[in-house]
Amino acid sequence: MEHRRARRILLNAPTVVEVVGQPSIDLPAAVAKVYQRVESDVSALGRRFPGILRDLSTNGAFVATEPVPLMSRLAMQFEFEGHRVDGLAWVLWRRDADAEVPGPHGAVVLPRGIGVLFESIPLDVRIAIARAVEK
Repeated sequence: MEHRRARRILLNAPTVVEVVGQPSIDLPAAVAKVYQRVESDVSALGRRFPGILRDLSTNGAFVATEPVPLMSRLAMQFEFEGHRVDGLAWVLWRRDADAEVPGPHGAVVLPRGIGVLFESIPLDVRIAIARAVEK
């Protein structure tokens, strides 16, 4: 049974991923005293590497690639149905190695990689993804 909220499509599309961190913000002193935000992990900052988009939804994707730390902020580039996509995403989960799990028709291998939540992708791409998952 599928427990994810967003429907997704299966892919085998190359992507390029780069750990970019997040920009600093200057706040007025009164706001800075009471302001909190989630900070991105910067331990892999500047690393750039290839991956394979294995599934895609309007909200995020699974990328088969080398795992990077949770809460890393990424720049991603990939092609989807004629669109060149330049997006930003956050790593919400990771699988450090391939995992073999039993399935109804034999074992299934889940590849190592990262689950990302999109922070920003173009609206026309989100619409194209939404249409593709409805087919």
